[in-house]
Amino acid sequence: MSILVYIRNIGGKIKKQSLELTSYANAMSQSTGIPVVGVVIGEIENSVLSELGKYGMSKVLKAGDAQFNNRVNRVYTRIVEQAALKLDAKYVLFPDNNQGKAIAPRLSVRLRAGFVPQVLDLPSSYEPLVVVKRAFTGKALATVEVKTERKIMSPMLNSFGLSESPAEIVIEDFTPDIDEPQSRLEIVDKKLDNDAVSLADAEIVVSGGRGLKSAENFNLLEKLSDTLGGAVACSRPVADDGWRPADEHVGQTGKVIAPNIYFAIGISGAIQHVAGVSGSKCIVAINADPEAPIFDVADYGMVGDALTIVPELNEAFKNHLSEK
Repeated sequence: MSILVYIRNIGGKIKKQSLELTSYANAMSQSTGIPVVGVVIGEIENSVLSELGKYGMSKVLKAGDAQFNNRVNRVYTRIVEQAALKLDAKYVLFPDNNQGKAIAPRLSVRLRAGFVPQVLDLPSSYEPLVVVKRAFTGKALATVEVKTERKIMSPMLNSFGLSESPAEIVIEDFTPDIDEPQSRLEIVDKKLDNDAVSLADAEIVVSGGRGLKSAENFNLLEKLSDTLGGAVACSRPVADDGWRPADEHVGQTGKVIAPNIYFAIGISGAIQHVAGVSGSKCIVAINADPEAPIFDVADYGMVGDALTIVPELNEAFKNHLSEK
C-alpha cells in the first residue's frame, strides 16, 4: 500500500509544487503509516529526484524513456495507472495545475477512484476520507467525504507549504506497458525557459490589467517582478488584446494561482478575475479608481496612477533589499 505522488518533470527539473505535494503526502503518511512513493515520467537525473527524500519520499518510480518526454496526457494517465496498481496506491496526489487537471479525472475513471480537486488542508479523517475544498470559485468551502477504495486528490498550490522530513530514497526504473502511439501530433519545435519562475511556483506575482494603458507599460511590471524574484501575470482583457501571452492570464477562465503576495495593478477586480487569485495570502491593489471592486478583496490598496506608483515602489523595494 502507498501514497502515490505525481512528480511533474519540467525539462529534467522538478519545481517547488512537487516538493510541496511530497510534504503534504508525508504529513498524510505520519497519520496513516502508509509510505510515500512518487512516479515521474520522462528523462530526468537521479540526482535531481533525490531531493524528494528531504521531504519524506521513500521511493520513486522513474519512467525515464525519452519517448515519454512529449507530455501526452492520454499516455501519462496510463503510466500513472500502472504505477498505482503496481504500488497498490490507496491515495494518489496530483498538483492543482493544468497537467493535474488533465490527468487526474482520466485516472479517476480508470481506477474507479473518487477525485477531489482544490483541496485546502489535510484530511480531517481517513476512514472514511474527509477533506475540505474550494467551492463556487473560492466563495465557499465544501467538506467532501470519499468512500471509494482508492482516492485521488489535488491540493491547492501554496495551501500546505514545505516541511522537511529526511528519508532514505530509492529510485527505481519503471517500464510501463504502453501499446499505443505516444502522440497523434507531430511536435515540430519546443522551447522551454527552465530558468523562468512559473506562475504555479511563484511566491510573488505581479499582475497587470488595462489600467496600464498599453503593452509597452508592462515593462514596469517586469522590472518590479525581477526585483522581487516573482512572475508576471495579466487579466483576461490584456491577454485577449494581445498585450501579453495567453499563458499569463490568471482568473476563473485562466490559471488559478495562490501566491504569497499578489499585486493587482490596473486591474478593476471583476469577479471572474478574483476567483482565480482568491487563494493568495496577501493581495496588494493599485488602481486609479477608488471605487474599483479589487479594493474589496485587497489586503493593502494604493489609489493613484500605476505608471507613477510602480516605478517608485520598485525603487523602494530595491533600496530595502540592498540594505539586507
